[in-house]
Amino acid sequence: MAKVCIFIIFLLLLKLPLIKCSLTESRCFWRLEHNEDNNGDMQSDCGFVFFTIPWQLEDGYFRVLLDSNLPIKIYEFVLAMLFAIEEINRNPDLLPNVTLSFTLFGAHCDSTTTEVNSLNLFSKYELINPNYICAMSSCDVILTGPSWTASTKIGTLLWLFNYPQITYGPFHPILSDYDRFPHLYQMAPRDTYLPLAMVSLLLHFKWTWVGLVITDDDQGVQFFSNLRQEMHRNEICLAFVNVIPVNMQVYIMRAETYYNQIVTSSAKVVIIYGEKNSTLEVSFRRWECLGTQRIWVTTSKWNTLTRKRDFNLDLCLNTFIFSHHHHEISSFKNFIQTVNFSTYPNGITLKQLSWMYFNCSTSISYCKTMNNCSSDTILEWLLQHSFDMSMNDDCYNIYNAAYAVAHAFHEKLIQQVDIRGMEKQTHLMHECSQLHAIMKSIQFTNPIGDPVNMNQREKIDAMYDILNFWNFPQSLRIKVKIGEFSPYFTHDQQLYISKEMIEWATGNRQIPISVCSMTCSPGFRKSHQEGRAACCFDCSPCPVNEISNATGMDQCVKCPDEQYANKEHNCCLPKAVTFLAYEDSLGMSLACMALGFSALTTLVLGIFLKHQDTPIVKANNRTLSYILLISLLFCFLCSLLFIGHPNLVTCILQQTTFVVLFTMAVSTVLAKTITVLLAFKITAPGKRMRWMLVSGTLNFIIPICTLIQLFFCGIWLGTSPPFVDTDAYSEHGHIIIMCNKGSVTVFYCVLGYITSLALVSFTVAFLARKLPDTFNEAKFLTFSMLVFCSVWVTFLLVYQSTRGKFMVAVEVFSILASSAGLLGCIFVPKCYIILFRPSINSLQMFKNKNHSSKQYSRSGTKKNNGRKLW
Repeated sequence: MAKVCIFIIFLLLLKLPLIKCSLTESRCFWRLEHNEDNNGDMQSDCGFVFFTIPWQLEDGYFRVLLDSNLPIKIYEFVLAMLFAIEEINRNPDLLPNVTLSFTLFGAHCDSTTTEVNSLNLFSKYELINPNYICAMSSCDVILTGPSWTASTKIGTLLWLFNYPQITYGPFHPILSDYDRFPHLYQMAPRDTYLPLAMVSLLLHFKWTWVGLVITDDDQGVQFFSNLRQEMHRNEICLAFVNVIPVNMQVYIMRAETYYNQIVTSSAKVVIIYGEKNSTLEVSFRRWECLGTQRIWVTTSKWNTLTRKRDFNLDLCLNTFIFSHHHHEISSFKNFIQTVNFSTYPNGITLKQLSWMYFNCSTSISYCKTMNNCSSDTILEWLLQHSFDMSMNDDCYNIYNAAYAVAHAFHEKLIQQVDIRGMEKQTHLMHECSQLHAIMKSIQFTNPIGDPVNMNQREKIDAMYDILNFWNFPQSLRIKVKIGEFSPYFTHDQQLYISKEMIEWATGNRQIPISVCSMTCSPGFRKSHQEGRAACCFDCSPCPVNEISNATGMDQCVKCPDEQYANKEHNCCLPKAVTFLAYEDSLGMSLACMALGFSALTTLVLGIFLKHQDTPIVKANNRTLSYILLISLLFCFLCSLLFIGHPNLVTCILQQTTFVVLFTMAVSTVLAKTITVLLAFKITAPGKRMRWMLVSGTLNFIIPICTLIQLFFCGIWLGTSPPFVDTDAYSEHGHIIIMCNKGSVTVFYCVLGYITSLALVSFTVAFLARKLPDTFNEAKFLTFSMLVFCSVWVTFLLVYQSTRGKFMVAVEVFSILASSAGLLGCIFVPKCYIILFRPSINSLQMFKNKNHSSKQYSRSGTKKNNGRKLW
């Protein structure tokens, strides 16, 4: 009688009134408000009591349960239980000479018809002959589910009486509390990797902007925390989070807000996680009835909500269900097909069936059609297209629970040899403790090859099958496996998706897009929008010489020094090695100019040598003229060292040869200007001054000035000599090979020294520019120094603003221009007289001018102005 009292308490607890809801869309929720028996889609809790009897029952004995007035959803559980019990009892190696039996209990499992009253909660004690009560198991095993709330209520009482309890619903952390439920076993594996599995699916389809709907309880909050971590790690953002309150009144007050939040969001993918038979389920049904177009990502507990309605393609983009992975039980399909429903009562009306399995808007028309059909035909159709031919998670857990109980009873029977039945009745607590000890250590492989471990501390983490639905005419949908997720594989192999198996509501195989901002194409980078999620950004082009060669890059990558970015900024191209080469138009032009001026200088030197005895050549010291012409010739030729592929030798010769030759040329001009000035400024020349002018002492100015420049060059080469260098930045797409000056300070020192000599020469020539003489070249020297200084001052300004080979070209051009200035200003006028005015360049003409000078001298204005300078 104690056991009877316990089960009566169970019954009273499970018959507590359910929460009723009233929604604005009353037509679509007719079943929630008018079905008193709750025989619809809402998940019903149903419990089973396992026990053993000492004889075999006839085939089909338990199938009388199918003729009872049970809720539609309970039939899935009953079918799974009947299949497992019949399979176990046919197994000769399991429970020999003993039959595993069960009975139903629960608020939604009670039989109200007289035909099946024998299989109600107390059928175990009413059917069995009292003479055989000793052969029955005294400690029964209670199987509860699928909701965890019912399991906790029953588990609290079972703990007092030491009864083993197994739950077949989803794994719940509360039920793992050993202190509260020491005799409770969960069949479902842990969902530790469910957030990772869902994020992997989102990454596979490149959905980075998703919504989340959870229940406002500890399990929902924990799932939200784990999912957010995985999303943050993989750069996926939450567009919104709907936390649905458990209290129905609170939910009704906020229902419109939740709906507006989901329909106004740009996220096309929504993750649903929470318990069924809750406000979350009510909210989900409301959204679907209002035509919310979303891609739903959820778990197998929501399977029944997404498979039985007439899903119009306009109402649902797609649904992805994560179900626990297990092998297919092929014999279960044959079992369902052989079930005889001919004796099914008319307790469920055709109108209710049509409402449950068809769209709200078309239920009336389908109801009229179905009223013309026989009950057997309707049930056959419902079983074919509503119940899964393959077990869902709850049914599979029932299947494994039945086998676990069978193994436990089998082991207990082996251990209970020679124990009298009445003693077992007396020692019920001891027998349940013995059964607990057995169940904790049970490990077996079920008939389809899946391992089962009842040790709760060694509970494995679930692998997942990913399910999708195919739509067919006449409101039919078939659940199809499209992929798997296993946390035990490497990261890049955990998820497998068969894209060919997915049917999108868009009518083609194009994957819908769910992003806050479109992915940046190659050549652009993300520019995050202030105050918004990381997935919301603008696309900005990459800076100069930076690329992004993939879509959705946060930062552009700088090209290596030897490469450059193309115009699209999506790849780096190798830079072409370049220098001021003879093949270039610029290099060729400068080389031609150098050779041309060299030839011209040689021609002038030849003219001067040919007419060396003429007055214009002898005037102003022809030796200095020869030295100057030779210096200018080498100045023109030294510019060729700057053209062509640089090497260490040419780099050193470039600068040293250039500065030494220019020092010689400028110092020669200085000597010529000093000679002119002394010749005309000495009014009463003494022997010493006359000796300097006649003996050519001034010619030592050239070697002295050159030696000083050589000293500077020695310091340059000794401290930081020129070397071959590369410039990868001055010219886009090119690496410039050039000569580095080494010490820039010394380089500007040697240039400054040449400039100072030029300024002294310019000053002296400027003072002597108006002195009268037949061939006074002071004016030409002044102008030549003016051109020389102008060229190099311009060079210093331009040289700082140029880069690469153009810097070399500027230096070469300055060398040519300054040298050409000296050649043109000093020698071209003389050559013109020699070649085209020979009458002026004659001794008679000179004598006439010299006679005029003497007359000028007698007048007292100037003396010795007609002195010969050769």
